[in-house]
Amino acid sequence: MVVDDAGIVGANNCQLGSWIYHSAAGTEYWAVPACNFSGNFELALGGARITGAGQTGNVAVLQGKTLFKPVDNNGWGAGLSFGTQSVLGDGGIGNVFATVPVSFSFLDGGIVVHTNAGLLRVKSSRRTYGTAGVGVEVALNERSTLTAETFGQQGGNLFVQLGIKYWLVKDRVQLDATYGNRVGQGSSARFVTLGFVLFTNFLQ
Repeated sequence: MVVDDAGIVGANNCQLGSWIYHSAAGTEYWAVPACNFSGNFELALGGARITGAGQTGNVAVLQGKTLFKPVDNNGWGAGLSFGTQSVLGDGGIGNVFATVPVSFSFLDGGIVVHTNAGLLRVKSSRRTYGTAGVGVEVALNERSTLTAETFGQQGGNLFVQLGIKYWLVKDRVQLDATYGNRVGQGSSARFVTLGFVLFTNFLQ
């Protein structure tokens, strides 16, 4: 999901998220490992290879995340994520962002709603934009979860996305796929993603 949740990797645990994003504009190949070394701070460092329109490039992402309050069963939780996304070879730090995710649990976690509010500082324009998103996760069974979300930034059309998450190995290997579009942009803005997440406790 693009909409962030009020959760982090467990203490002394790591995860690797990897996915392919494809649209008419090109294809992106992402890999972002994240670890929690302290108990309440998750650090992620990764990047992507982007191809399209006869050009290729590399993007690096550095993100930190902490929780103000973990999500309670049938309750709520909140946190803060912040970081930067930079085009390699472009010189210095790229775009900078900060987001406050708030999550709400219903039906013993069978339905979880995520809300995001944040800021994005765009390097090229030297302007700061507000960002927002709302996402929903609905558990279909013990292994499968349906996701739906909408998100965007100030001054731009919203994105909408539907997806499915499936535990190939419970609590260890998760597969996911999504389909999305940008409101008002027609078929040219459609996109799909395919990915997986690996969870490990090798730090223990």
